[in-house]
Formats: sequence, structure tokens, C-alpha cells
Amino acid sequence: MAKVFGHIEGHPVGSQYQRRRELHDAGVHAPLMAGIHGNSHEGADSIVVSGGYGDDEDHGSVIIYTGHGGQEKGRQVSDQDINHPGNAGLVRSELEGNLVRVIRGAGGDPDHSPASGFRYDGLFRVESHHSKIGVHGYRIWQFRLITADVPEEEDVTPFHGDMADEPAARRSVTVQRVVRKSAVTQLVKQLHKGTCQMCSQVLMVPGDSYYSEGAHIQAVGYPYNSPDVPENVLCLCPNCHVLFDYGARYLTDDLRIIDGITHHEIGKLRTHHKHKIEPRFVQHHRARWVSAD
Repeated sequence: MAKVFGHIEGHPVGSQYQRRRELHDAGVHAPLMAGIHGNSHEGADSIVVSGGYGDDEDHGSVIIYTGHGGQEKGRQVSDQDINHPGNAGLVRSELEGNLVRVIRGAGGDPDHSPASGFRYDGLFRVESHHSKIGVHGYRIWQFRLITADVPEEEDVTPFHGDMADEPAARRSVTVQRVVRKSAVTQLVKQLHKGTCQMCSQVLMVPGDSYYSEGAHIQAVGYPYNSPDVPENVLCLCPNCHVLFDYGARYLTDDLRIIDGITHHEIGKLRTHHKHKIEPRFVQHHRARWVSAD
């Protein structure tokens, strides 16, 4: 079934369904079994949150959703693969800014789930993903989704994967990459004079100024809640920031830069004597993407 990103006409937020077949027939969530409808090429357009994984967390407007795979009879028995179509679909939606329909089932957190059946709870944005060792001792992939809180008539017109001939306006979605700005990140960027600590590029813009981004090594948002301190921030160009955030670059304890795909060394982090990097933040970031040192 083709992906439809956005609300489904005739099925507003709060709509109730008693069986998975009803979700399928309505087009709200196509699979009759799988919790994720997605693939690496188009993205994921819907998920079901119904308590299927012990590591799931549902906080209402924020969901920590465990990816697909490695389970037998409700227990994790092997590592999950980020390249599984459903997991890769959520990654693609994160990268592209596709909004995901969230359907909650009665088996989920009782504070946020329906008493029976399933309920469509609106559009969420995939903010980030990471790996960790789950409660059963195997590596899992988790996705942090936050409510999009966008009115139905704004920027969420459903579009299909086969609408290549339609005017672009019918498929447009506003996507914004949030880059935190604080006195701490400003200090780090000033110390390095906008020079990327990974590739040494300086991006000059009109006005005789430079552009760089402050990248937190260990994420400051939930569930990490790490401190916003210079020891936890790098000065990076946008390209290296994205590569670092998605595990395509990571650091060793002695600040060598490692390619996250080949795991080969590709350089040494540029440093400044007034900017110290805290090893525990580096270790935490590396653990998100690498099974073992």
C-alpha cells in the first residue's frame, strides 16, 4: 500500500478502531501485524504503540519507540537491525521531516492508551534515534517522537509516493532543523573561530562572518538530559554535525575521528587549549552507535 504522509481524510484525531483490519481498511495503518509501515526509500508514515516492547516509553507528547525485530513471544532474543525496512523507514522520515501517524493500542501505557482497541492520536515527528542494550540484554534501536501539534489544515496535506506528476505545492511540507543556540555553544564557536573541529572548514557568509553549529556530544534532551557545558559541545560545520548526530562519525577517547560505516580512522579532532572535551560524553555518544569498543 502506498505511503500517505499526514492525516487520512474522514479519520480525525481521536478516531477509534476495534481491530487492526479496521485500521488497514481506513488507510490509517496498513500492516495487519507489523507496528511500522515504512521502508528506507519512502519513509514511515504510521506506527502502532501498543506495549509490544519492554523498552518503550510513552509520555504523551513524547514517545520513545522501540524499532522492529529480534523478538519471539514478546521477548527480545537477538539484536535489532537498523536496516530492517520499518526501522530504516523511521530513519528516512526523520531525515526528510515526514510526519508519522501514531496509533495507540490498549496494550500500551494506561495513562495514554485507549481502554480497548486502537485510537488515532495524531501526527508526530521523528526527532532522533539511537541504539542501546535493552532490558533483555540485546541491542535495540529506539526512536524519539514528539507531537507535531500542527492543525490539520496546515502543511500536512496527504501525498502519495506515486504523485510525481502533481504540482509541487500539493506535496510541500515545512521542515525545520532546530539548532540550539546558547551562551555555551557561542563560546565554543568563538574559541574555534567557526572552524569545524572535524573537517577544518570555515564557512564564510556575507558580512565578513562565518557560520558554524554547536553540536552536543551527549544529547541534552530527554532521555539523556546531559548538561549544556563546553565540555559537551563541538564546533562543527552543518555537514559534520549531521554525520556526527547520526553516527556516521564518532570519536575515540583520545579524540580520533572514526567513520561510522567502515569504522576506520579518518582524522584527529581539532582542539583548543581553552576547550576541553569530557571523555564520558564521548563514550556515551560512541555507545549509541557502536556495539563495543
